[in-house]
Formats: sequence, C-alpha cells, structure tokens
Amino acid sequence: MTANRRFRSVIRIGPVQVATAYDDRDREKHTAAYTAPRCGFSADYDSRAAAELAARTHRCPVR
Repeated sequence: MTANRRFRSVIRIGPVQVATAYDDRDREKHTAAYTAPRCGFSADYDSRAAAELAARTHRCPVR
C-alpha cells in the first residue's frame, strides 16, 4: 500500500529535504529524503532534530 501523506514544514538542507507528516496511525513523523538521482536514501524519524541531523550528516556513496 502506498503512503498518501500531506507534508508540511518542508525545508531543504543541501540535496536532502526534511518534512513533517502524520503516519497511518496519526502519529507525527519527520522524513528526510535525498533528492539526488540514484541515491535512494529516505528515512522516518520520531523527532525533527533527528531528521535534520540525518540530513546534515548523510554522505551519498553514488557520485
């Protein structure tokens, strides 16, 4: 099943986008997603600080 989320508070940290949304159980989740082609990094976190830290420290192996 695909996730149909409404993202809010979207910011961009380099090539990574960080956004906030509610999951299927109505819990607030924060997502960090790498926007460069061929990377595939994205993850959900419980806190905004964790998502922003992941965005700042992610190093893409594909160059």
